[in-house]
Amino acid sequence: MPEIHVKVGSSVGLHARPASQFVKAATATGSDVRIGRPGSDLVDARSMLSVLGLAIGHGEEVVLRTDGDGAGDALTELSRMLESDLDA
Repeated sequence: MPEIHVKVGSSVGLHARPASQFVKAATATGSDVRIGRPGSDLVDARSMLSVLGLAIGHGEEVVLRTDGDGAGDALTELSRMLESDLDA
């Protein structure tokens, strides 16, 4: 299961619109995608409530883990998305 550590670039963190955009992209990959803080349990990145429940702020480091067909490509796409300011 490929994994990467990423710093969140959105100025408001993963709240409201950025979280919604990320969850939609995670769902569209067709892969099992998990997200969370390093050293903590990861949650389903395809669940809006789970992602919002993490309360990830701007500049925080998160772990992304994917599994399934195209997991590596999904990881690359989603990590780039998280590093950008989705609220700009």
